[in-house]
Amino acid sequence: MSEPVFRLARPGEGPAITAFINAHFDLRLPLLNRREFYQFYYEAQPAPRFAVAEQDGQYLSAAGYLPASLYEHPDIWVSVWVAAPGHNGVGLSLMDALPGLVGARVVACNNIRANTCVLYRFLGWQAERLPHYYRLGLRAAVGTELAVPGKDSARLPVTRDLALTRVPDAAALEALGLPETPHTPHKDLWYLRRRYFEYPHFTYDVWAACEAGRLLGYAVTRTVPAADTGCVPVVRLVDFIGPDSLLPRIGGALDGILRDTGAEYMDCYNAGIAPEVWAAAGFCERREGDGTVIPNYLTPPLRENTEYYYFTNQPEQFVLFKADGDQDRPNLPCD
Repeated sequence: MSEPVFRLARPGEGPAITAFINAHFDLRLPLLNRREFYQFYYEAQPAPRFAVAEQDGQYLSAAGYLPASLYEHPDIWVSVWVAAPGHNGVGLSLMDALPGLVGARVVACNNIRANTCVLYRFLGWQAERLPHYYRLGLRAAVGTELAVPGKDSARLPVTRDLALTRVPDAAALEALGLPETPHTPHKDLWYLRRRYFEYPHFTYDVWAACEAGRLLGYAVTRTVPAADTGCVPVVRLVDFIGPDSLLPRIGGALDGILRDTGAEYMDCYNAGIAPEVWAAAGFCERREGDGTVIPNYLTPPLRENTEYYYFTNQPEQFVLFKADGDQDRPNLPCD
């Protein structure tokens, strides 16, 4: 018996790899089995975005990945990972080989299972709970319908230093270009255009912060209207591209979006930006066990907290937001 071979998918191999994942994953994934999601996340030329461990012509493990850019060596998010029974060690070796196979410096995953953190730590990677931040809206002062405020949920002061201007379309985004940021994964305009202007099912608002004619950063929000929650609107801050120092400067503008939408709260899942920076931008941190409830599932509402976990192989300057990887997507059936 030969040794396992770790390689990227070949042209036309997508259906076979999908069948392997379906056979060994513990649920049927819409990402693989809804055509529009498969096309968005995995379909590419010349070959689909998968890596496999193969032995004597048989798959032992497979992983799907998503690039953050069209750079020659893009940072990537792992989207799905599975091993055949009895081959978990080979699956872990595939994950360890993935950065070299793709040529990626940064490999990360959004929404791993808490009990798998130990596996990634075995590889020397960082695997942690994803922090959750929020800001209550003005309507919360007369009572909340979704959130349960805690003792540290008061609206923090904000600085109204910089405005946010809505970017109307992909052409306007291209004209503005990319801001400077120390953060990884490195996202290019192809990624931002595709993720926020061409995504199936969801509509996003991309906001630009500029000063003296220079682009400083982007914030991306998604508003869940009252018609979808059945009670009140909610704003999700799902991405931010720029330096940490920009966030406090746009705190007042983010509060303005919260006010203008009439939302009960704005929330953000983020790793990599310090709680003090979020506090300076007006956001409280929801800590486990602090009595605060900021619902994540909204259509229909599930009035409880949701904890996410993540990993990255390169924690220095790494940030993670809700829309990264294959997250912030509608909960749809497979077919």
